[in-house]
Amino acid sequence: MNKSTHFSGHPIIKQLLNLLPKHIVSRTADSFDSDRYYKTCKTYEHVVSMLYAAISGVNSLRELSTVMLACEGKLSHLGLTNFPKRSTLSDANANRDSEVFATIYYSLLEKYAKFLSDSSSLNLPVKHLKIVDSTTISLFSDILKGVGRNPINGKKKGGIKMHTMINAMEDVPCLVRFSNAATHDHTFLKELELKKGSFVVFDKAYNDYRQYFDWTNQDIYFVTRQKGNAHYKSVAEFDLEDITPDTVLKDEVINVQKKELTIELRRIAYWDEKSQKVYEFLSNNFLLSPEKICDIYKHRWQIETMFKRLKQNFPLKYFLGDSSNAIKIQIWCGLIVQLLMLVVQKRTKKTWAYSNMISMVRLHLMSYIDLFSFLENPTQGWDHLTTKPPDIQLEIF
Repeated sequence: MNKSTHFSGHPIIKQLLNLLPKHIVSRTADSFDSDRYYKTCKTYEHVVSMLYAAISGVNSLRELSTVMLACEGKLSHLGLTNFPKRSTLSDANANRDSEVFATIYYSLLEKYAKFLSDSSSLNLPVKHLKIVDSTTISLFSDILKGVGRNPINGKKKGGIKMHTMINAMEDVPCLVRFSNAATHDHTFLKELELKKGSFVVFDKAYNDYRQYFDWTNQDIYFVTRQKGNAHYKSVAEFDLEDITPDTVLKDEVINVQKKELTIELRRIAYWDEKSQKVYEFLSNNFLLSPEKICDIYKHRWQIETMFKRLKQNFPLKYFLGDSSNAIKIQIWCGLIVQLLMLVVQKRTKKTWAYSNMISMVRLHLMSYIDLFSFLENPTQGWDHLTTKPPDIQLEIF
């Protein structure tokens, strides 16, 4: 009988939960007093159940309950004595503050940030680059207000907008705020806690000249695109050096008048060969070369890739609760699992596509497979079967 060369004494879900130290959950529960009034479904049980839902991709609490009931006898691997019932989980999602899950996420990020940063292969044009953007998750407007006018026919869809900032070297959110879809993006800029000398890049939807003025006084630098209807006055134009690429068309100083403020900015016109378009970039940094300013903005696409990775691998089309708090909990759990799986991916020497790795884990959550051993050499067992010497008894006959 052939035995798996990747056998482990623990299922894959247990190995993933080992990356989430239990003391982080218990410390958070104590600080929020989140176990008060709960005889069952303590914070740890709630977190584990919702993480299982995020990884397995179930579409409802009933489906989650059915799947985990079929795992009877293996719940000890999850640190659970019994699985919370569907109604108990529903109440916990509605009443336990989503900030509990947010704090657990930020604690995990603090634990793994240096590892993710050190294992990154990115070559950034500047250090400490932060990227800001938002993504909208569609909901019915009964839960959160939508953007735009009410349709004549049909029901208007609302949405929850996830305003996000990521550290480019870590590739996961370091700051997340939620609002309804009707909230303007630029309000998020006021919540950013940026150190002196840091760089932040975002698109033109975040246009806020008052914030640009404050950042300039604080020695915080930004790069963004100029809005098409922007009013400005050209003050001076820099001479382009011979080594400057031909794609840089203009590098100039402009003044923008905003009520009583006069804001001095740098404007760079850039020709993109791929899209056959001219892009105008704004910055308050006058020391970097124009091509570096353009390169900084190109890294903004990294956050779009992060949103795509989150939405494709941890679908947010079906929610396990109909309250704003329950939806936020589900999103935080998706972010936690995304972070843990990114740690797994970075720890593995073999290159794996993120979606392929998630699919394998999702299909074998309760299988006794050594996760890291399999990811390092997935064909090891197959190679053993196909290269082992022929059976001596068969040769005799």
